[in-house]
Amino acid sequence: MKASYVGLFTGLILGIVAILEGFLAFLGVAFLGGLGLFVGLVIEGQVDLNRLSGAERSRR
Repeated sequence: MKASYVGLFTGLILGIVAILEGFLAFLGVAFLGGLGLFVGLVIEGQVDLNRLSGAERSRR
């Protein structure tokens, strides 16, 4: 199983556990699922954090 899938499922499960009831439960679960997916993609190497932060170093 890919790390991105594991991250997505982990985020969804943590969201369900953390937010059992309430009006914003759907948004909380969606946010934590997306966060888990993002972390999984970073671990898998498909997202480069240096490109997102603009911390690219130019060589002279």
